[in-house]
Amino acid sequence: MTNRRTFLKYTASVGATAIATGLTPAFAGGHGRIGEFSGRNNHITTGKAELAKNEVVLFKDFSLDGAPDPRVGLGKDGKYDPKTDLGKLKKLKGKQSYALPADVDVSKYNEVYIWCRKFSVPLGVAKLDAAH
Repeated sequence: MTNRRTFLKYTASVGATAIATGLTPAFAGGHGRIGEFSGRNNHITTGKAELAKNEVVLFKDFSLDGAPDPRVGLGKDGKYDPKTDLGKLKKLKGKQSYALPADVDVSKYNEVYIWCRKFSVPLGVAKLDAAH
């Protein structure tokens, strides 16, 4: 039977190991950098997005007013990278996730995009918090 002292000692040890090995809060436990969407090109895009090590998550508060061919992707400093196209937006509202290909280096990006492929314009951009 585990007592409280043993549990606390184990918890402290795990935390110290994470710090010593360089795991940062940005990716510890699968959590990543978070940003708030703002609309582009007269579209209303709201809610939060998270860029983690292996996926992009749109939170339950996500909403897009609609557009032809909306896609999810990544960008940096106001420039969308079409090589990061993660696929068609699954729905206009609510929580959804998109797997990142293994060759995408998330440290190179600081924005999540909702992109209209048909007209090559952004519909919404979430600027992400800086990595720790």
